[in-house]
Amino acid sequence: MFHRSATPRDRTSYTQGSYTHGSHTQGPYTPSAPVARFYPHNYQNMAAVSSFKGPIRERLPQYEWQPPVLPPPLPPPNAVTMTNRRKRPNEEYSPHVVKRQRLSPPRPRTPPPLPRYRDEVVARPSRSTFDGYDRPHASVHSHPRPEAITVPQRPDCMMIYAKDKLSAQMVELFERCQQQISDLTKKESCRSRLLQDIRRIYTAARLYLTGSSMNGLGCRSSDADLCLVIQAKKRADTIHTLSALQRLFNSLSYIDRTQLIRAKVPILKFREKNSDLEFDLNINNTVGIRNTFLLRSYAYADLRIRPLILVIKKWAQHMLINDASRGTLSSYTLVLMVLHFLQTLKEPVIPSLQRDHPECFNPFMEIDMIPDGPKHIPPYISKNQSSLGELLLGFLKYYARDFRWDQQVISIREARAFPKNNSKEWRNKFICVEEPFERNNVARAVHERIKFDAIKTRFAEACQILHKSKDLNSIIPVRAIINKESSGR
Repeated sequence: MFHRSATPRDRTSYTQGSYTHGSHTQGPYTPSAPVARFYPHNYQNMAAVSSFKGPIRERLPQYEWQPPVLPPPLPPPNAVTMTNRRKRPNEEYSPHVVKRQRLSPPRPRTPPPLPRYRDEVVARPSRSTFDGYDRPHASVHSHPRPEAITVPQRPDCMMIYAKDKLSAQMVELFERCQQQISDLTKKESCRSRLLQDIRRIYTAARLYLTGSSMNGLGCRSSDADLCLVIQAKKRADTIHTLSALQRLFNSLSYIDRTQLIRAKVPILKFREKNSDLEFDLNINNTVGIRNTFLLRSYAYADLRIRPLILVIKKWAQHMLINDASRGTLSSYTLVLMVLHFLQTLKEPVIPSLQRDHPECFNPFMEIDMIPDGPKHIPPYISKNQSSLGELLLGFLKYYARDFRWDQQVISIREARAFPKNNSKEWRNKFICVEEPFERNNVARAVHERIKFDAIKTRFAEACQILHKSKDLNSIIPVRAIINKESSGR
């Protein structure tokens, strides 16, 4: 079953957690003192990302999730009783109460909840845009809640997965570069303000933050992706709408440097004035909302996934192979490549969520219901025990030596690489990576032999160098990246 970490403590950021790990060569994890635990599937018991105390509460929608009241699960017979170790509710909290010093390491965290966009009610009085995050969604397809399951005990401290130098370097890079709540707050503040101005033209518009800002895979320097949902069916309508928005944005005092990009998915690029925050806005590209929640579910399926992906994206950026506009790999493509690798190990780190729980990621699900899907996924614990460093080396080796670029299509939907056929999507393409909902090729930007050869060369070189050095600095400038991320926001 698909694992979610134990209920988080009351924290106010996307802070680092502990990392389970696995290996495609080792057997199942056996703790020294196994304890029976019940792990609910709950997405519902997440603590708030931020309580937005003070004046911020009046300016922004609260990032909170009000969980339904559920009876506690019954422990299995003869099981050791475990306390949930949660803090008292916020309403009972007093800043004058002296907290006990916590000597034990922090427990693994579940994904932070996503914004509840209360201002969306203006557009659709019957339902808030992310209303599903504030109430349970009854579904005939949902999995029954198990009474109890006995699972291996997991260590609580992330550093148990970073015993070697390379893994420790990856943990440090992740902790220093991951998106902070302050970064998300700024993005949400601008989104909320933009929506008010956009509704001067399109009164029923809805505006969503998507991509790495919301799926847990962003870093401090990540741009913000926005999806504007309005009535516009044709691409010509989309270009016309973006042009109208460009004129509107040019008149706004807080927006700067607008640029219309007429790509296959047209976007409007702009910056928030007097900051370094950049946005990419698209019209009705709702598959971006769907894959945001799918990748979010994968990002928190195993606590090694977020740091592994962040390091790989930083490496690809440093190697100049992470820019679809220049004929190389998009960040989305890289993420799917990482997830595919983790699915296809001898002992998989993650399953295929779409294959195992198709009702939770139905490609025809109403947009407002998309956040509800992950709530119905039961726990999953991988037997794979590789360290972060081992997984990074395995990833590079897989694509440098094992994967057959000319014969295979990467599919996280099926958790395998299936053979290329003669269809238009895959024929004569250098790299084939299936989009999990639309099933087209997200790596189609790599259309030149010279760029494809450069990508393969970078994988082979990094694999060889890192295998010898076991030092992250041998393939990326770790300290320079950390300094840039720290100063950029």
